[in-house]
Amino acid sequence: MQPFDFKKVIEWLGQFLKCPVCGQKYNLDQTRIIDSRQSEAFGEATILIHSDCNKCKSSVMFNIEVKGPEVFSVGMVTDLTRHDSSRFKNRGPISVDEVINIHQSIKAFKGSLIKALSKK
Repeated sequence: MQPFDFKKVIEWLGQFLKCPVCGQKYNLDQTRIIDSRQSEAFGEATILIHSDCNKCKSSVMFNIEVKGPEVFSVGMVTDLTRHDSSRFKNRGPISVDEVINIHQSIKAFKGSLIKALSKK
């Protein structure tokens, strides 16, 4: 079996994928493949893409699975930028210890958490 041409898959899907917020068709120039995997033996592929809507400026990540002639897609509105999506794709899950440390830090914090988080 030949390897998938992921660009052609995205172009084909671009005819169908619409922004879940405003219904605008996605511009392929605003769509990037974040990750892709394929199994040539089974004719299957998984593609994770990130797209920004030109109309409402929302961002969406789509997980697309191609299994033979069938295509499955799940989209999720996100506040991640394309750069964030690429940066976080290889990170593991947050550990229990990290969650506890964050909880303890917030619990001990004195002041305005909103002000502290909005500082850059």
